Amino acid sequence: MDFLTLFAIYVTVVLTSIILVCKYSGQQQSPFSYIFDTTTKLVVPLTPKWLKRCLQWTTHRFFHQRTKMFIILHILLEGAVYAEFTYEVFGFCVEMGISLISLSLPYILLVVKTFFFYLCINKEPGTVTKKKNSSQLNVYPYDKRLFHPGISCPTCHLIKPARSKHCRVCDRCVQRFDHHCIWVNNCIGAYNIRYFLLYLISVCAMSADIAILTADVLIEAVLQSGLLWASYIDEYGQQQPAGPQFVIQHLFLTFPRIVFMLGFVVFVFLLLAGYTLFHLFLALINQTSNEWYRNRGYVCQHCHPSPTGDRFCGVAFHNSKRNYYSRGILRNLGEVFFPRRPGGKKNT
Repeated sequence: MDFLTLFAIYVTVVLTSIILVCKYSGQQQSPFSYIFDTTTKLVVPLTPKWLKRCLQWTTHRFFHQRTKMFIILHILLEGAVYAEFTYEVFGFCVEMGISLISLSLPYILLVVKTFFFYLCINKEPGTVTKKKNSSQLNVYPYDKRLFHPGISCPTCHLIKPARSKHCRVCDRCVQRFDHHCIWVNNCIGAYNIRYFLLYLISVCAMSADIAILTADVLIEAVLQSGLLWASYIDEYGQQQPAGPQFVIQHLFLTFPRIVFMLGFVVFVFLLLAGYTLFHLFLALINQTSNEWYRNRGYVCQHCHPSPTGDRFCGVAFHNSKRNYYSRGILRNLGEVFFPRRPGGKKNT
């Protein structure tokens, strides 16, 4: 099996994994859960107790408790990409005559992204507190389907405002709860969802810009080398034209780190671009991730009661009910970027 075939298999597996994750994200019954359950049943009896305790502790520490490990990992990956870009690609871009304005754009986007990343980490998402609870109850009306009046959070012992949810990781109820993001080590809620959206957009723009500049360098290297019109002697002693397969293999052998970086950046862009579009769509219709998944019945609290006391049935509902909080595109966006504060006029 030649190199190009292996590379094609790798790309196919990665893209298929992305599609499956997007399709089955949030569903309890999915191919992933079936494979995980089957694998668990086979592996657990053969796993030493010390290793099981270690895995349980690691999983609990990284995914069920607040930790800065993913922030550190985020910074390390970003640093590795920019180090490679600066060390190798930047010099090639200068030799190709690309303007300094274009070359400075990735670094400007890095500063912008870092600013929004910092805000996502440090900004208060909208914690429901005893002091503000009475006024927070008036921010949104209850739709009496996903959110019902008079329900208390069994952990916080406070009446839950509409659209709020208790985060098990942060151990607090959050207004207009969207999700808990391990990469920023914080909940995404009413007061920091705008920074999260801008963070996602800036990361996508940064990845796309680096990918375009890097691809431009590789294309220029191929054109200058004349590989497209060259020929080579195969293993049988026959002269063969150098086609795309030969060119790709040559690039991997000549610029392995640059090609690997390009593949990683493109992968990140494809993954985050879909996630960003999803959150922009939710902003346009004034829904949160939590509401979107619940509206589609991916969880049935009659069968699996949540620790927060929420109860709803995972069945299909009329579209008008799904978009209960939508007030038009402009007002929906305004609510995301200029969130309503406790004490303001209740939405209708």
